[in-house]
Amino acid sequence: MEKFELNILGCGSALPTMRHNATSQVLNIREKLFMIDCGEGTQVQLRRSRLKFSRLNHIFISHLHGDHCFGLIGMISTFGMIERTADLHIYAHADLQKLMRPQLDFFCKGLPFDVVFHDINPVERTVVYDDRSVSVETIPLKHRLPTCGFLFREKPVPNHIIRDMIDFYKVPLFMINRIKNGEDFVCDDGTVIPNSKLTIPSDPPRSYAYCSDTLYNPEISEQIKGVDLLFHEATFLETEKARAKVTMHSTARQAAEIAKMSDVKKLMIGHFSARYDDDLCLLAEAKEIFPDTILANENLSINV
Repeated sequence: MEKFELNILGCGSALPTMRHNATSQVLNIREKLFMIDCGEGTQVQLRRSRLKFSRLNHIFISHLHGDHCFGLIGMISTFGMIERTADLHIYAHADLQKLMRPQLDFFCKGLPFDVVFHDINPVERTVVYDDRSVSVETIPLKHRLPTCGFLFREKPVPNHIIRDMIDFYKVPLFMINRIKNGEDFVCDDGTVIPNSKLTIPSDPPRSYAYCSDTLYNPEISEQIKGVDLLFHEATFLETEKARAKVTMHSTARQAAEIAKMSDVKKLMIGHFSARYDDDLCLLAEAKEIFPDTILANENLSINV
C-alpha cells in the first residue's frame, strides 16, 4: 500500500502552552509532503518529525490568524539557508501574499527558490491542487476571518498484475498497462482471459479532511461524507459552548456530532484551548458521541 500518513506538528489553539505547539500538520502522500497550516515553531517540529524538508513543496493555510501562519517566514528563511532550490507553493487567502511579500523582500532577499502564492477563496468549495496522486479541495468553514478546511482525496491506482498469469498466457509487454487499467486479454486463438484472472484489485483510495477553525457547521457533512480520517477542531468542552459560539469555535461534542452525521471512519480532535491541563476530558466527551475518536498530539504519526 502506498504511503498516506498524517503527522501532527502542533495541535494547540492561539494561546501558547508548554504542552502544545501552534497548529501545523504534514500529510505524506506517496512520499510527497503537504503541510497544512504553519504556526509559530513549525520548523522546529518539522525537524523533530524527521520528515525531509526537500519533499515539502506545498503549504495550505486555512486562514490568517497568526497561530496558523506565523511560522511561515522563519521556515522559508531556513529553507533558503539550507540551499533549497525547488519552488515552494503556498495556497491561501489573497491577503497572505500582500502581507508576506514585504517580509520576503526584507528578510529573505536572494532566496535560491521562488515562493509561489496561489490565491484561494475560502468561502468557495473548489479544487485548489491536483496531480497524479491526489486532489485537494477547499471546505468552506465558519470563523471570524474567511476560513476553509482542506479535503485530500487520493487518486486510484491501477490494479496489480499477477506475474505468473501474465507469463502463463504470454501477455505481450505493450498490453501490461491496459490490463492494469481493467482490460481483458484476448489470446491468439480468440480465447478471452478475464481481467480478474490477471490482476489483483488495488487498495481503495483514501481521504483526509481537515477542519479547523470553525463554528459548529453541519453543512460540511455532505462534502466530507465517509472520509477515512477527519480532523476537527475541539477547542472547548460542551460546558463552554457559549464561549465557543462567541469565538466561533467548536466543542468536542460538536466535533463528534459532525463525525457521526458525516459517517467518517475515524475522528481526530485538536486545537485545544490552553485552559485545559488534560486533554482527556475532551476525548471523553467526544467518544460519548463518536467512539472511534483519538486525540491529536505533537509528533503523532498515523497511517490513514
